[in-house]
Amino acid sequence: MAIAPASARPHRDEPPAGRHPDPAPRRRSPARHVVLLGLIVGVLLVLAPILVIVLNAVKSPADYASNGPMALPDSFHLQGIVDFWNRVDFGRKLLNSLVVSGSVAILGVGLAVLSAYALGIGRVRGRIWFLVFFLVANLIPQEMLVYPLYYLSKSLGLYDSLLSVIIIFTVIQGAFGTYLLSSVFAQFPRELLDAAEVDGAGRWRVLWQVVVPASRPTLAVLVTFFFVWTWNEFFLPLVFLISNDNQTVPVALGVLQGQRTMDATTTSASALLGIVPAVVFFLVFQRTLTRGVMSGAIK
Repeated sequence: MAIAPASARPHRDEPPAGRHPDPAPRRRSPARHVVLLGLIVGVLLVLAPILVIVLNAVKSPADYASNGPMALPDSFHLQGIVDFWNRVDFGRKLLNSLVVSGSVAILGVGLAVLSAYALGIGRVRGRIWFLVFFLVANLIPQEMLVYPLYYLSKSLGLYDSLLSVIIIFTVIQGAFGTYLLSSVFAQFPRELLDAAEVDGAGRWRVLWQVVVPASRPTLAVLVTFFFVWTWNEFFLPLVFLISNDNQTVPVALGVLQGQRTMDATTTSASALLGIVPAVVFFLVFQRTLTRGVMSGAIK
């Protein structure tokens, strides 16, 4: 049997033929550690108030009075959450918030898609001025809008109804979505639009079968943001939803604080019940939100 010369044999430390050596481990610069430390501190600052709310929501009033707000609970006490749920009819408030936020998220995105399609792809005349108008409209404080909207809803018979709040926030969120989507649609590949037109597709078919499917990640991000933003709205729902049956969760929490005296554990229970639905919605659509943001970054 022929023996290969020593010079032709691979060295023990050399990688096999066709395999590149492993790259040397990169050293992390001190700046990366500083950034990582800053992110950890930021996360702790955000989570600390929520953790305090959770701790006090599952305490009994006697436990809170004896040990203070920062101590761990002696036992798992859920009576404060049950009492608050029954006292304010929280199930009804939760349903109202879901109806308003879900309707605004879907209708706002639909309105923004139609407007942005005309401005971004249709290239209507004066599109820059339309975009400036939508941008300025988003900068107007809600305090300036409340009186005109109040008298308009009174004259139309929509005051103290969920429909009035849905219409108002659909227009507000749709204006922001139009401003954002117009810049996205302006960069849409013209080759796809020209190919669809060559195949005989009209404008509606191009919109629903080409533009909307290709922009689905961006639209999913808008739906998530519109839902969370509308869920947290307080001022305009406080003005337009005065009856107890039509109140949303933030309004119910704010009004209850002023009408009745509650102990700290019940107040923490109300805060916990108020933020849980929005957090659950965000966690459910977290992957969609990340995919949409990354899609925009890659473009």
